Amino acid sequence: MIKVLFICHGNICRSPMAEFVMKDLAEKAGRAGEFCIASAATSTEEIGSPVYPPARRKLAEHGIVCDGHSARQLVRADYEVYDLLIGMDSTNLRNMRCICGGDPEGKLHLLLDFTARPGDVDDPWYTRDFEATWQDVLAGCSALLEQF
Repeated sequence: MIKVLFICHGNICRSPMAEFVMKDLAEKAGRAGEFCIASAATSTEEIGSPVYPPARRKLAEHGIVCDGHSARQLVRADYEVYDLLIGMDSTNLRNMRCICGGDPEGKLHLLLDFTARPGDVDDPWYTRDFEATWQDVLAGCSALLEQF
């Protein structure tokens, strides 16, 4: 089983979108049993919060339910539990390295690095462009599923 943890700043927009998109893609591909998929934050700001309403609406537009999500923070022990820890932007990746104490096993990645267009998934909390985030998350998760 491949254990994947998606990570963003608050765990209420990008990383839960990636978590639920990846679960949906794996399910539709008949591969749900091959993955353990979750998400976390690098900050403590939103711990316990549900998916941010505009992100929830964007997922719902595509038939994806994200009920029951509660934001949590990445902890050092997650590095040992998960095979892949996937950040949404370079700031997340820097914070992930700090929290995890480095990356000796090469488990830390950016989501879009799995695509032909590497880079950051912009934070829709600031851009307000949840469609662009949807497109980036879908592209990254699709590429990740194809690679594994």
